[in-house]
Amino acid sequence: MKNIVLIGMPGCGKSAVGKLLGEMLNMPLVDTDTMVEQEQGMTIPEIFEQFGEPAFRDMESRAAKTAAVMDGAVIATGGGMVLRQENMQALSATGVVFFRDRAVEDIAGQDMTGRPLVGADTDRLYRLYEQRIGLYRTYADHIISDTQTAQQAAEQIAALYAQECEV
Repeated sequence: MKNIVLIGMPGCGKSAVGKLLGEMLNMPLVDTDTMVEQEQGMTIPEIFEQFGEPAFRDMESRAAKTAAVMDGAVIATGGGMVLRQENMQALSATGVVFFRDRAVEDIAGQDMTGRPLVGADTDRLYRLYEQRIGLYRTYADHIISDTQTAQQAAEQIAALYAQECEV
């Protein structure tokens, strides 16, 4: 059974949508950021502070490859997963990729202190969006927009995933 791969901006709700999808479809939820944190025994901000972004991206790539070999899982990725083509090739080879495209304005109102590339600087969030939007759209099999809640996004993804599995 193909995996469901969730991509999108930090704070767009990938983990929340993934949790709902896992419950709805009786599929395990795998969060690549959580995988990295568990492997390292520290939080993502601590990893960034101690080792830097390039080292984190290497850890993230290992998590992507580990998650990609799973069967029938919901995979919630970190917002920067799309920065390395190798990550997306591995994940898309065994999964259907869904981009949760939420308005940056909606994301900007949230607490981003645990997100090292954004923090309290909402301008950085807008810059990240501009840098990554093309990648998200390129790698997505389906773009999920016009959903206000995680529940609406999960229902839309579940319906599209069911169609994909029928083919």
